[in-house]
Amino acid sequence: MIRSTGLSAVILVACVAAAAARPTTTTMTCAQARGVVLREGGVVLGTGGQTYDRFVRDRSFCEPTEAGKRAFVPARDTPQCFVGYTCYEPGRGDRFGDF
Repeated sequence: MIRSTGLSAVILVACVAAAAARPTTTTMTCAQARGVVLREGGVVLGTGGQTYDRFVRDRSFCEPTEAGKRAFVPARDTPQCFVGYTCYEPGRGDRFGDF
């Protein structure tokens, strides 16, 4: 039981550290936020407060059945910064090109 509790504590600390290290778009300029996505290809970015999402450079970073949707986030210098795309699973009624 003690071993399990110790392991849980280590995992919790690692998760908290990882969450604290997540880049946040509101502290970056639009160009910096876009640059992170372009450089990484696929990255999780904070978008203010406790909100976050995964942004990708292009559809090749999505699952084969997913499509890409243009993503705009708040940045330090603009409220609507195009950073790339988010991946989503299209439904029957979705038409490509409407996004």
